[in-house]
Amino acid sequence: MTAKIARGSQARPKPKAKSAGRGTSKKAPPPKLIDSLPVSGDTVRRVSWLIFFAVLAALGVAVASAFGVPQMAGTAAGEAVGEAGFAVKQVEIKGLKRMDRLPVYAVAFDQQSMAMPLVDLEGTRERLLRFGWVEDARVYRRLPDTLVVDIVERKPAAIWQHSQRLMLIDREGVPLEPVKLHAMPDLPLVIGPAANRQAGSLNRLLAGAPELKPMIEGATWVGGRRWDLRFQSGEVLALPEGEDPARRALVRFARMDRATHLLGRGLVRFDMRIPGKFIVRVSSEPGSTVPDLEAPTDSSTVQDPAKTI
Repeated sequence: MTAKIARGSQARPKPKAKSAGRGTSKKAPPPKLIDSLPVSGDTVRRVSWLIFFAVLAALGVAVASAFGVPQMAGTAAGEAVGEAGFAVKQVEIKGLKRMDRLPVYAVAFDQQSMAMPLVDLEGTRERLLRFGWVEDARVYRRLPDTLVVDIVERKPAAIWQHSQRLMLIDREGVPLEPVKLHAMPDLPLVIGPAANRQAGSLNRLLAGAPELKPMIEGATWVGGRRWDLRFQSGEVLALPEGEDPARRALVRFARMDRATHLLGRGLVRFDMRIPGKFIVRVSSEPGSTVPDLEAPTDSSTVQDPAKTI
C-alpha cells in the first residue's frame, strides 16, 4: 500500500523562540516618529537661496578685502553680491541724543557702491569723526540690507566766548555747536582766546573746591597764562599762574570763605596772584565801606578802593 503525502496540508510548526542568554539584552523598540509641520517646497527654496546668498556675501567680503577694494576682482564679486539682494537699503543710527541725524544719514549713504561688501566702513567712520559732536563711532553691516552706525556723543561741559561768538564745548574744549545768547544753557562760561583748550585744566582746578563750583558764573583765561574766576554774586578771584599754584590758591580761598563768608558781602575782587598775599578790593561807589570781616588765618590786605590791582 502506497502512502500518499499531501503537501501543504499541514502548517509547519513555528520554531521556538530562543531564550535570552546571560549577558545579552533585549533590543530596544524603534523610536516613535514625531509628526512635523508640513514644509512647502517654496519655503525650502527660499531658505536655500538665502543661505546661498549669505555664503556668497561672505565670500564677496573676503575677496574684496583680500584684493583691496576697489580692485577689479573684488569689485566685480562685490557688485554681484549686491545685485543678488545684499545692498544697503536702510541705515540704523544708534547713540544720538543731541546731534542732528541728517548729516549722519548723508555720510552713511555717500558710498561709491551700495553693495554690502563694497561699503567703506572705515572711511565712513573717519568722516563721522569730523563732526564735533562725535567722540567715537562704529560702523558695521547687518545682512541683508542694513548699515548700522553706532555713535558715542560728546557731552557739553561749558560755553566758550570768543570774538563775540558763543560756542558749546565739551570737557576737552572741543567745539560742538554755536549757542544763541537768548538760549544759553546753564553751563560755566569760559572767556578768552584759546580758553576752550584750557577747559580740562579748569575742570581739574574746580574739582579741588567742589563747594565753590556751583557759585562760579564764568572763567576768563587771561594772557594765556592764568584764570580769573567770576562768581554769581559778582566778585572776581584772580588766581596765580600754573595749575598747581592755582589749585592751592583756590583751596585756600574756599577755606577762608567757609570761615568768613567772603562771597556776597559787597567785595569786588580778590587777588591771590602774589604768594602768601590775599588782596581784597572793595567797591569804589560813594558810601561803600569795608565789610566787617573776621581776620582769616591767611595774611590778608584790604586794598584802597581807588587803587587798581
